[in-house]
Amino acid sequence: MTQEGPMPQDRLTLVFSALADPTRRDIVARLAVGDATVNQLAAPYDVTVQAVSKQIKVLEDAGLVSRSRDAQRRPVHLEAGVFDLMTKWIERYRQAAEERFTRLDAVLDQLDRPQPGSAEPAAAQREQGAAS
Repeated sequence: MTQEGPMPQDRLTLVFSALADPTRRDIVARLAVGDATVNQLAAPYDVTVQAVSKQIKVLEDAGLVSRSRDAQRRPVHLEAGVFDLMTKWIERYRQAAEERFTRLDAVLDQLDRPQPGSAEPAAAQREQGAAS
């Protein structure tokens, strides 16, 4: 069975895939400071403007950036709303991990307490004897 065309991808997959590349992450970081043209974004790299333009296209396809027209310039703009989507996804798993750690802390606290009817550690017995 063959599938025609590219496999459809959800938005988070596109975003994380786009951010997997260090150059694209650097472009996003630079755009967080302010809008820039492709030429400005290409300046620090030892690649062609066309190569950087392709990187920006990947970011654009993922919804991370957009381009507008400002007279002759076409500044690239960071779309911060996409980061809300990523933050919500990450936060859900962070909360789940935090809940697991809280339960683990409770179990460890129970293990540290002497159980009723069991022999207390020698140090605790000595402290009790000294206090009497």
